[in-house]
Amino acid sequence: MIQTKEDLRLYLEKDKQALGITRKRPCLVGDDIWKFEIALRYHEYLTNVNGGGVTRLIRRKFWGFLHHYFGIRLGFSIPINVFDYGLRINHYGTIVVNTKARIGKWCDIHACVNIGESLDKKAPCLGDNCWIGPGAKLFGGITIGNGVMIGAGSVVNKSFTENNITIVGVPARKIKDTGDPYHRV
Repeated sequence: MIQTKEDLRLYLEKDKQALGITRKRPCLVGDDIWKFEIALRYHEYLTNVNGGGVTRLIRRKFWGFLHHYFGIRLGFSIPINVFDYGLRINHYGTIVVNTKARIGKWCDIHACVNIGESLDKKAPCLGDNCWIGPGAKLFGGITIGNGVMIGAGSVVNKSFTENNITIVGVPARKIKDTGDPYHRV
């Protein structure tokens, strides 16, 4: 969670690095995913930090509006305080994440992914350096280890606590002992 301005700077820098961007600012036209991530991080920061009075409230509402606007425009339903730093969203398209989910650093997520809770109101918890392929569905109170690759179209409904593995299928099963090839520190 972003608690200080230093945390905010770190999150913004790591998200930019994950997206492979070297410019200082987004272009006026384009860079919509980057703009979404910036709005997400500012909204997180202004929601988590107390105080500031009316000015902070107005800024929080402004960044909340931008977060919501870009989310609708791109098809993302990603709430605040779910992803750690280094979030990489690869494509426009439907991405739905439950507010109770917790996802570690350097997550690489593709279009049409659904990370949701089960009937018992528990949501997934993913480790660092996870790669989530297009169309993957993760639900329930599951735990996924670090460096795990989740194949396209997989349905993950049980925990995989091993690190650096590849899981695919409906329901998902382990197929390889090699995980995310883009392992970042």
